[in-house]
Amino acid sequence: MRLSFYLSFALLFGGCASHQTEKLVTLKKKEETSKLPITLSVKKEFVDDVAHLPQKIDPYLTNLQQSHFIGSLQEYEKAYFKPWNIEKIDISLDEARWAFKSFTPKNSYGVNLLPLTQEYFEYMEEKSNFKELATLNKTAITIVHTDMRAFPSKKPLFLDPNKAGEGFPFDYLQNSSIAPNKPLLVSHYSKDREWVFVESSFTYGWIKARDMVFIPKKYAEAYMDAQKVFVQKENIPLYDNQNNFLFRTQIGMLLPVVDRQKKEQKTPILLISNYKNQQSFYITNYIENYIVKKGVLEFNQKNIKDIFHEVSQVKYGWGGMYANRDCSSILRDFFAPFGIWLPRNSSKQSQVGEVISLKNLTDEAKLQKIKNEAIPFETLLYKKGHILLYVGIKDGKVVVFHNTWGVKTQKDGKEGRFIIGKPIFSTLKVGSNLKSYDKNASILHKLESMNIITKRK
Repeated sequence: MRLSFYLSFALLFGGCASHQTEKLVTLKKKEETSKLPITLSVKKEFVDDVAHLPQKIDPYLTNLQQSHFIGSLQEYEKAYFKPWNIEKIDISLDEARWAFKSFTPKNSYGVNLLPLTQEYFEYMEEKSNFKELATLNKTAITIVHTDMRAFPSKKPLFLDPNKAGEGFPFDYLQNSSIAPNKPLLVSHYSKDREWVFVESSFTYGWIKARDMVFIPKKYAEAYMDAQKVFVQKENIPLYDNQNNFLFRTQIGMLLPVVDRQKKEQKTPILLISNYKNQQSFYITNYIENYIVKKGVLEFNQKNIKDIFHEVSQVKYGWGGMYANRDCSSILRDFFAPFGIWLPRNSSKQSQVGEVISLKNLTDEAKLQKIKNEAIPFETLLYKKGHILLYVGIKDGKVVVFHNTWGVKTQKDGKEGRFIIGKPIFSTLKVGSNLKSYDKNASILHKLESMNIITKRK
């Protein structure tokens, strides 16, 4: 069934130094310049894996076992549109309030890196308006790329800034980010109505009310019934009919095809934007065919390379901050065009498919088990707080792809980080060449399991 909509409105929316001083400054600069090469000769440490392992996907694609379809459009859409197919938000009050149990004045710091007060948490509790949880239950959709927060606030919450991994950029209120035109079910408004508590297909939390619009149930059903296309190009700007900017594409988006006259090399699609009073405004426009694909992609070398190139053009972003990705979101988006829906966080992703425990094994036994049983590009490796994609064996070593903040270090009894801050290919002993490398915190040593996501339970 195709979807048709009619547009009725357009989218609005010093002082001077003495001569003698100048001569002294000139002499000083000459003296400093003469010392500069000595300063630059100091060697800076680097991560051996990043320097010597190929950081492009091509050499690893030869490990791909076969070309095949690994996912189902029907199963993917079932998960993607879950918020529109439930009558009531299915999150308990205890789940909705998880951040109030995890963070207190004893362990939390604000934007100024000073401890947050009890008054702050009481204010957030009142603003959250949880007495109204699951009373609205209205279908909605995002209209921009937006952040999902654990409290109805844009201000960050850090753990102890003096400890590695607990200050900037680790804002613990950042649950996730959501692409434009993603389905939502709205639970209720914050007390000031600036925020809405929502459930998406993969997580729940607070987003700005202005970043979504309500969509009547009958239109949500028509949207789900329409033929849809997967977005397979990242960061392409999309516009309305008057060439007003709407938002940028993101891998993992599904857009409905509109029943309009076809144009050569273009696909007619429906976009949803704000109008007024949180009511939907439907926009039909054309998108270049190379940006979208009908149906799921075949899992082959060309398609893997194409999608991988798109999702990896970002830096590390905790919880998707600053429109970047973290370890789990990069894998969610990578597998989406192939019809594989993954949960949001690493611990839940590690339970998808056939799970193989690596606990209580020596490091060497773990490596051997991975080599014997893991399937390249279809197997995830998990340690608490981090997840990686197995891509095969190179020069006898297990190689993985992951988006990582850095390598744990230990120097003079103090924990630190050697920052990487981007997606990389590495071994499971990444950073082992560093002088302060903490071997007890190595990825290999901490691995708990591997799961073959294409082998369903």
